[in-house]
Amino acid sequence: MSKNKSRIRRRRKRSLFRNLFFLILFVVMIVVGYGAYVAVEGYQASKKTYNELERGKQSALRDKAVEISKDPFSILLMGVEDYSTGGEHGRTDTLILLTLDPQKETAKMVSIPRDTRVEIIGRDSMDKINHAHAFGGPDMTINTVESFLDIPIDYYAKVNFEGFKGVINEIGGVEVDVPFDFWEYSDEVNRKKIQFTEGQMELDGEEALAYVRMRRFDSDFGRSDRQRQVINAALDKTLSVKNLFKLDEIADHLSGNIETNLTATELFSLQKKFTKLNSADIENLKFTGQDARIDGVYYFEPNEENVAEIKQVLKTHLNHENTSME
Repeated sequence: MSKNKSRIRRRRKRSLFRNLFFLILFVVMIVVGYGAYVAVEGYQASKKTYNELERGKQSALRDKAVEISKDPFSILLMGVEDYSTGGEHGRTDTLILLTLDPQKETAKMVSIPRDTRVEIIGRDSMDKINHAHAFGGPDMTINTVESFLDIPIDYYAKVNFEGFKGVINEIGGVEVDVPFDFWEYSDEVNRKKIQFTEGQMELDGEEALAYVRMRRFDSDFGRSDRQRQVINAALDKTLSVKNLFKLDEIADHLSGNIETNLTATELFSLQKKFTKLNSADIENLKFTGQDARIDGVYYFEPNEENVAEIKQVLKTHLNHENTSME
């Protein structure tokens, strides 16, 4: 059995709430519409989501703070598994780094596997990268990712799965092209089986969450394809005239389930700069690596050459060749 297949089988046993893809959706929605609503009519809602980092606004790897309408910048997206801890000290199920260039109106996206073995900054130890949030919240997570990839993390956004389902329902669901027949358990209390049949299907929030997290019948690659489908479908739906007039309801769902250090003004700048952004403008990068078991604990060990390549692509996109962590 290949290492990839072995890794997939092990990961199937873990929490059904992992890989909360919808964090990507949140940022896409900020870029194409939510920022306009927040800045114009929803300032109070945006205040509920705002949380400044301990470091302040500027990354230690920056000579000066970025101007979101002019400079390339980065956003770290966190899907936090906090249902078992009452909202405190949860681990990150999903870590997705998004870099955006407002001049070229392009974006790059890379998902960091939750089991990636890295140095946890502030703990002086090697551990799974998803533990950083449990130890020190968004600040420790950001410091750890900055050290791992040697690039500044300018902004972050943290979300839970209730926000995802609420937004999908608010935009009237999404249409996807199901690749084959399969089923997945609902995350709701009833734990019912949701059936998916090959071909076009309309999904509500509960169904969409099950669709993007299913892993039992195909691979990580298949799951990534389904996630991209939902990204594209949600992007199209959010840009529709009908849903642009419903941004207040969408904001209601987001405000109670999201935390970010993006201000209302910055959200508005995002909307103005990235109105024309679509999925074709987002380049997806992927980590490669192998399984490792150290002291009986499973880790994902990324390939050094692959990490170096991703670092360079992100640095170039951010126009940030010189850093202090070399």
